[in-house]
Amino acid sequence: MIELRAVSKTVQSGAEPLTILHPLTTTIPDGQFVAIVGPSGSGKSTLLGLLAGLDAPTSGSVVIDGVDITALGEDDLAKLRGEKIGFVFQFFHLIPSLTAYENVAVPMEIRGTPNPGARARALLDEVGLTGRAHHYPSQLSGGEQQRVALARALANDPPILLADEPTGNLDTKNGRHIMDLLRTIHQERNTTLILVTHDQELAAMADVRIALRDGRVV
Repeated sequence: MIELRAVSKTVQSGAEPLTILHPLTTTIPDGQFVAIVGPSGSGKSTLLGLLAGLDAPTSGSVVIDGVDITALGEDDLAKLRGEKIGFVFQFFHLIPSLTAYENVAVPMEIRGTPNPGARARALLDEVGLTGRAHHYPSQLSGGEQQRVALARALANDPPILLADEPTGNLDTKNGRHIMDLLRTIHQERNTTLILVTHDQELAAMADVRIALRDGRVV
């Protein structure tokens, strides 16, 4: 379970403070599919970054499975993320000098995951990239790169998957493929899926929608 307790985010903009996210309190049960929607600048990606522990709130706390992640040091926070959270970015963030297989396997090797090679191959097979494992990112389409990124995010079988505009850089066909994969992962693994999107059709597939405007839930 994820709990947000009066979480807010304010930054300095010139001489004035700018509140990106006003205090937000909500609970996301295990296994729920949540879509965070709203126009650009509404605070969607900021909220996702706070949920992932990639950013710290100005006030309030983020609690994951009873652990207040805002009170953790960097090492403990990194450990929790490695165990519980997978993250899919809009811009893929693959390492260009590594093949698809290596992009999935190397992070597992670094973490000491047992049998990283076999797991990497199984994950690439799960996202439909069996025949593309030894291609570099420059040799893959945008949709294929996003599938590699999704396989990498699933490497530790995280109970929580966060996706920031995962279809934003893709055409309609590839975007639909990624969305179908995310829904299958959510259903078959009972993964808690939290998705930031501008696409109302995609958002309509979620169990719950959180709509933001100017940093406030509307």
